[in-house]
Formats: sequence, structure tokens, C-alpha cells
Amino acid sequence: MRFVPTEIPEILLLESDVYADERGFFMEVYQCKRFAAAGIDCSFVQDNQSGSKRGILRGLHYQIRQPQAKLVRVVQGEAFDVAVDLRRSAPTFGRWAGALLSAENRRQFWIPVGFAHGIYVLSEWAEVIYKVSDYYAPEWERTIIWNDPQLDIQWPLVDGQPPILLERDAHGSSFDCADKFD
Repeated sequence: MRFVPTEIPEILLLESDVYADERGFFMEVYQCKRFAAAGIDCSFVQDNQSGSKRGILRGLHYQIRQPQAKLVRVVQGEAFDVAVDLRRSAPTFGRWAGALLSAENRRQFWIPVGFAHGIYVLSEWAEVIYKVSDYYAPEWERTIIWNDPQLDIQWPLVDGQPPILLERDAHGSSFDCADKFD
């Protein structure tokens, strides 16, 4: 397993060794010792799975209390995954990193605590599985608007069309007004 730093060094793109033969394939997606050796010393408390059709954008979500680190992978289809640094003390504060995740490339995206997360579906259908380090706490959930001009996230929009959003995502806070991490 390889842990590849992104534009924001704490956000990692994970590439597993895939062993394929006439039966199919095998790959290791999580191993505590390897993760700890890569600086990811995290206990996961919950696994989540979502399915979405093409053009759906979920995010940019985070919990200001009970913040969650996330290990994200796409098991069906293809999606663009994004993390935005909300840690005021970080040299990468206000910057974002993104990665193309797919069932085909089998990559995973490690997002530590202190980041907002969003995912945009590029295929007709995508299923996303992600591990989280703390429990969902809706009272602490926050949303930053997906197209905040200050963040300038380069979403690979399908046919140049705006994404399909839930009401709460369509009316998220601007980056300037959003709660941040100290």
C-alpha cells in the first residue's frame, strides 16, 4: 500500500496493491499497522455507504464538534472527492485538495480532522464507502457552499451543468462566514 501526499500533505491518496487472476482480484484496504506507520493513528467507529446518480454533489460537510476524519473510497462508478482545510493554524488553511476515485482505480482518500468534505458523482451511478473516526452529530454539522469563489474548487462538472444539490448544500455558508477549527 502506498500513501501519496496531495497538495495538502496531511491529505493522502492511498493506492493498494491489487492481486488479480482469473477468479477476480484481492486488495488490502485497511491495516492498522501500515496506517500508523504512515502517520494515520486513527480508530474508526463507523462505516457509511452512499449511492448517488450522476451530477449529485454532497458537501462541503464537516462537524465543528465531534469532528470526523474520513477514509473514502468508491466501490461502484466514479466520483471527484474534495477536502478543504479549515484549520486556522495550518499553512494550507483555506486550500483544497481533490482526487478522482473510482471502482476501477481503487484509490482511497484520507481526510484528517479539520477538513470539510465534498463528493461529486461523474458516472451514471456511484457508491461510496467511508470510514469515520467519530459518530455523526447532526447538531454540529456544518456546510460550506460548494462553489464559494474564495475556495475556487475546480469541480469537473458533467457537461458544464450545475450539480444537483440538497437544499442544505445549496444554501451552505460562505468560507468567510463558516465555523473553523482553531
